[in-house]
Amino acid sequence: MKETKHISRSRAQESSAAIEKMYITMRHLFNRGFYKPMGVSGDSLRESLLALRPEIYGNIAEEKVELNGLLYVIERLPIGIEQCRFINLTSDEGYSKSHFQPIVPPKRRRNCYRIDEEQMNVEITRGRSDIYDILTHLTFIFIESHKIKNRVLIDDGGEVSRDWLKLEQAVTQTKKLSQIEKEKAISHVANILARTFEEVLDIYDAFGSENAPDRFLHVIYWLGKLAIEEIVENNKRTITFSPVLRERLGHHIHGEIWATNIKEVLKANDLLKRPIHVISANMHSVMNSIFATPLLTSKYKGKSDFHIYEELSSSGSKEIRSQVEELAFKNGMISLPDTSGTNIDVQIFDTAKIDWSKTAFSNANVGEEKPVIIVMDYAFGEQAYETIDELLKPFKKETLLNVKSVSIMGKAGILEGGKGDIMIPSAHINEGTADNYFFENELTGDMFRGNDIDVYEGAMVTVLGTSLQNRDLLKFFHESTWGVIGLEMEGSYYQKAIQSASKIRKSVPHDIKVRYAYYASDNPLETGSTLASGGLGTTGVKPTYLITIKILEQIFNVK
Repeated sequence: MKETKHISRSRAQESSAAIEKMYITMRHLFNRGFYKPMGVSGDSLRESLLALRPEIYGNIAEEKVELNGLLYVIERLPIGIEQCRFINLTSDEGYSKSHFQPIVPPKRRRNCYRIDEEQMNVEITRGRSDIYDILTHLTFIFIESHKIKNRVLIDDGGEVSRDWLKLEQAVTQTKKLSQIEKEKAISHVANILARTFEEVLDIYDAFGSENAPDRFLHVIYWLGKLAIEEIVENNKRTITFSPVLRERLGHHIHGEIWATNIKEVLKANDLLKRPIHVISANMHSVMNSIFATPLLTSKYKGKSDFHIYEELSSSGSKEIRSQVEELAFKNGMISLPDTSGTNIDVQIFDTAKIDWSKTAFSNANVGEEKPVIIVMDYAFGEQAYETIDELLKPFKKETLLNVKSVSIMGKAGILEGGKGDIMIPSAHINEGTADNYFFENELTGDMFRGNDIDVYEGAMVTVLGTSLQNRDLLKFFHESTWGVIGLEMEGSYYQKAIQSASKIRKSVPHDIKVRYAYYASDNPLETGSTLASGGLGTTGVKPTYLITIKILEQIFNVK
């Protein structure tokens, strides 16, 4: 008799299955309308996240509380969410017209509203990726909250440890903590978190702000308090999805309003029939690349262009930034702050109105038709498809747009190299499906070499979320024949929209050019180099501007 062969799965396969399970579970919970993250309905999501053990969440599967991961998540969720038992995900349902003040997380552009002591409403206007992002972050902090509960709850009757009572004492007092009181509280918290005093001290201030310097203590206390109440009083935390959100999601409602606004402005300025170049980037690099250096050369005599860009990027440079903006407005720039709910601001540059002698591209050759540049802020995940798909559609069904190129300058995780390096993709692969989008990239690695920045070329994987990756899965993508050089969240969605508009629907020219380039925000394969380890600082300035300048050189035909 033939012996049955035992087939075991690799960690990469287990991780891939966990991501797929999370993705299906989140869609199921969304359709259901509500669930209790730490109850039976949240089991599948918790188990999948613990099976996956994403790099960004560090020690999620260990007894000790993960501090860097907690900081990363807290910066992307509204202040006060740790105190709320009810979290309601809504569409844009008119709260901006109420007395409720919007709470915008420091590192995510989304409006949130604290309805009362127990409820936080979070507006979802950027598609499914926003929901995946929030649900994975909330699952993580709820798992961590139960670690805190396990360390302080002595019995089922609600008796708690001395450390917890001391933390409660520090949190409930109204006056600011003295240095001695703060250090005493940190000593108790370190015990609760199974961390050293030094580890807690090192991260303490990163959680704080000017108004709430001791926020770290409050976050830990409220996470633990609600977890204790879940066990002792059976007061389970609940996440709900509003009926309007469930009805609207996936129907491009915000994207359509956003794109129509842009086309109305183009029409009002008689720009609809001109050649159009779309650039997805931030709201300063295109403007600064065109206008900043000639304007500021005398102020920064003998300094390089990149030094000027670094100065413009620093927080104390508001005055010189407004000088560049003023010059841009005089040279045909139109600013369109977002009113659609997409959270994507737009700038339009009419090259017919630019005095090229006042720019860094004095030898620009834009031809007789004088192109128009539309710069859109970064989209978020699946939102990239919604926005580009709507933007490339004809205006009022009959006016086709003459879109000559779409250029994407993005931030991505790199799998070989480090922060600030540049990646030039040749294809985007959708994680979990192997759907792939090959394209002719107008940008090449050779264009960027010789600038003291490492450049990598190859396929990139479009992931469901930055918080859904681990080392085993990424090593598989990198070391297998896929040969993936990096991971990002929007590339395949942009390409899917561009391909359908140009090759199938014929709403834009068939020979539309595409340019993709990314700079590395982190290397999730290197310990201590994930996104949770902190921002880029000025490391990102040079690659950002280098990519922007190469895109503009092609649009302006600068050889």
